[in-house]
Amino acid sequence: QVQLVESGGGLVQAGGSLRLSCAASGSVNTMGWYRQAPGKQRDLVAVITSAGSTNYADSVKGRFAISRDNAKNTVYLQMNSLKPEDTAVYYCLARRVLNTYWGQGTQVTVSS
Repeated sequence: QVQLVESGGGLVQAGGSLRLSCAASGSVNTMGWYRQAPGKQRDLVAVITSAGSTNYADSVKGRFAISRDNAKNTVYLQMNSLKPEDTAVYYCLARRVLNTYWGQGTQVTVSS
């Protein structure tokens, strides 16, 4: 079992920045972030493998940057030029072998 602890959400004005962090309780392979807005499905934001390969949703390319510290089993999401449509609960994800683990979610609210 892997536990994920997220931090860094909050309220920010449009155009502002936030940085999310997620620490895993053990070593994992792919880590990343999904988000879910009210009434919508949970969608991919960005993921990163242990080798550093990344994948981003088109809607965040050029504004968000994902990174990780393998020694700390921690993934980061730097979010810049935030827009009101980025408002959602952001969930950390981690995969190890065939298992997928989710964090509890952190709220990001972008005001216009």
